[in-house]
Amino acid sequence: MDEKTAPAAKTTAQDHLIAEITKLKQQADKAQLPPGLYEKVSGMFARLERAANYGDYTEEYERVNHYIDWIANLPWQTTTPDKLDLVRAKQVLDKHHYGLEDVKERVLEYLAVLKLNQDKGRQEAHARAPILLLVGLVGTGKTTFAYSLAEATGREVIRIPFGGMGSARDLRGQSRLHLEAEPGYVIKALRRVKTRNPVVLLDEIDRVSEAARGDIMGVLVELLDPEQNKAFIDHYVDFPFDLSQVLFLGTANATRKIATAVMDRMEPISMPSYTDQEKIVIGKDYLLPRALEDAALGEGVIIIDPDLWPKIVRPLGYDAGIRTLQRTIKGIVHKFAKLKVEGKIESIHLTEENLKQFLPTYKSEVNY
Repeated sequence: MDEKTAPAAKTTAQDHLIAEITKLKQQADKAQLPPGLYEKVSGMFARLERAANYGDYTEEYERVNHYIDWIANLPWQTTTPDKLDLVRAKQVLDKHHYGLEDVKERVLEYLAVLKLNQDKGRQEAHARAPILLLVGLVGTGKTTFAYSLAEATGREVIRIPFGGMGSARDLRGQSRLHLEAEPGYVIKALRRVKTRNPVVLLDEIDRVSEAARGDIMGVLVELLDPEQNKAFIDHYVDFPFDLSQVLFLGTANATRKIATAVMDRMEPISMPSYTDQEKIVIGKDYLLPRALEDAALGEGVIIIDPDLWPKIVRPLGYDAGIRTLQRTIKGIVHKFAKLKVEGKIESIHLTEENLKQFLPTYKSEVNY
């Protein structure tokens, strides 16, 4: 490059850098960031402009670009309108859950508290409602209640799995000083649903890694405490995010491994085991229709003799939950679907004589 073309090339490169910085500024402006965060970002832009003049621009630009991408896509101001109609909420709960009347009643009471606070215009009403902790054996419907609650209130839903979680950084993120740092599960989930008042399912909070239990429980206290979650700090974002309008719902198999400070901020509700009779109703009215719908099959293509249901419900002995029953019914439906696609059958009436042909293979040798 000769002396005449060098200044022109430098000017072109400088214009390109300025255009990149301007684009980042526009992205930050459009995001309607909190004033304090916008001031912080402005300082980043100033450092970026200095880097453009004195070198190391690429590395600094990548850091700032990644950070702006995250904070500009967080729902700082966006909320989802609530639908706190108790009649509708009960209909939703009954549609998805058979029985469990005590649990449903507690959920409706929970929503009533939110509605009363909302009617009085209390902006942080959600923080004053009790935070429910559903406790019960595997398969009793704890996790699905979060999705029913979200549907009943018209909110988005987030599931954060705690099973095997090995570090509090999974929840709180990592400082941007570290290479390849990212926000934690909470901020990632909020970005995904694009609202700051979702239903957040804290699933299996009793099953975190033993080595990290203390640190994780400490972050949980901050998430659940109304005096602290108004300004939750993710280490990557490094700026307070208001979680006071989040509806938290926890699940656990047992409470003995949950810190006392966490339990103090939650209201435990026991999820009862299902009786065989309840499972029969669930199988007939909930699981079979759902399995048929999932397999794109019409109603009535599989008819099951009433006296067969006890054998379908308990082929291998007692089970507190309904997961085994769900797998069994899906197995029946899938076997029927295969025969239908092969052109061998259009409908089936299950009786004592042909039931074993449709049960999943691992149950076919059970002596009834």
